[in-house]
Amino acid sequence: MPSGERRVVITGAGLITAVGNDVPSNWDALLSGASGCATITTFDPSNEPVRFAAEVKNFNPMDYLDRKEVKRADRFTHFALVGAAEAMKNAGFGDSGPDIAPERFGVITGSGIGGITTLENQHQVYLTKGPERVSPFFVPMFIGDMAPGLISMKYGAKGPNYSTQSACASSAHAIGNAFKLIQQGVADMFVSGGTESSVTALTMAGFASMKALSFRNDSPETASRPFDATRDGFVLGEGGGMVVLEELELAKARGAPIIAELVGYGLTSDAHHMTAPAPEGEGAQRAMVLALEDAGVSPGEVDYINAHGTSTPLNDLSETQAIKKVFGDHAYDMVVSSTKSMTGHTLGAAGGVEGVITALALKGGKVPPTINYSEPDPGCDLNYAPNEPLERPIRLALTNSFGFGGHNVCLAIKRWEE
Repeated sequence: MPSGERRVVITGAGLITAVGNDVPSNWDALLSGASGCATITTFDPSNEPVRFAAEVKNFNPMDYLDRKEVKRADRFTHFALVGAAEAMKNAGFGDSGPDIAPERFGVITGSGIGGITTLENQHQVYLTKGPERVSPFFVPMFIGDMAPGLISMKYGAKGPNYSTQSACASSAHAIGNAFKLIQQGVADMFVSGGTESSVTALTMAGFASMKALSFRNDSPETASRPFDATRDGFVLGEGGGMVVLEELELAKARGAPIIAELVGYGLTSDAHHMTAPAPEGEGAQRAMVLALEDAGVSPGEVDYINAHGTSTPLNDLSETQAIKKVFGDHAYDMVVSSTKSMTGHTLGAAGGVEGVITALALKGGKVPPTINYSEPDPGCDLNYAPNEPLERPIRLALTNSFGFGGHNVCLAIKRWEE
């Protein structure tokens, strides 16, 4: 990190995925190699070509939010509010929020699709009952920026407040932008991350039609198999990952529980194809290089990469190629794992979810595995922590997020050290 720039630390985290509804349950499940992929339960999938997903389980928003909040917000916003509440609590704050100038406290979150459940439901109301029966809350429930908006209202955050939308890179952009705004002195604290709830009939049909999903209906729990030679597509997931980011001196002054330090942010565009990555992950290469340069570290200092690792033939190969281009021989000394093998692909929430997981790996010195890895792919020949977690000291890690449209983001996170 260039001298003179303000340091930014992660002091709180919230996590909701198909394998757990808070940080402790997620971490335990990830280290045990649990799969969250199963037959869809939120609607009847019998007519769908793909009938399974990585749904959040046993989640009742009424257990966390009041009745009005639940009725007037889409499920993706429920995840954002609950994840933010856990992150704020873990950071040492109560329901009233931090004791800082509200103008210095912001919220930036990402979502790739937003309230598509509300959109589908209200469209059906429109078709069957007419326009006069469409809910007056339809628009605010549907739009993606309502997640950060409602978080800001809950905690009185009057600083920068917006939502990023860059497909599966959305929440990595959100966290990176919040990081830079703190570094530059625009704000002192952010709630940031991502949220997504898009396991719907229309979304499943759309992704299946473009052949992006795995079609292993007979074995959902083994369908997400990043870097394996038999991978055939991703498993759609849902959930959210939120962090509290603070300027270091502010965090230290209040005795904050620091999880990790955010030190680098790289973002690029492929300018290549609507859905396919650039050859050899050229845009991903540049994103990783920029993150390392921003952090002021060399490639040889990286111990772990939480990969984008979607379980699609093209993505996993190009990401592996990109890693080898950037790191050379050191690529074989690092660990690279994909936690999407367990959580599924949470689309716009992936950067937030995996940012939290990467920070936990740094703090705990444990790398979650890539499960369902059984048949090596000659083109994907790195150490993917196959099927078992690895315990080792991790000082510096990267987390990658790549999105349709050619968006590439890499965050560099460092183990907290005084």
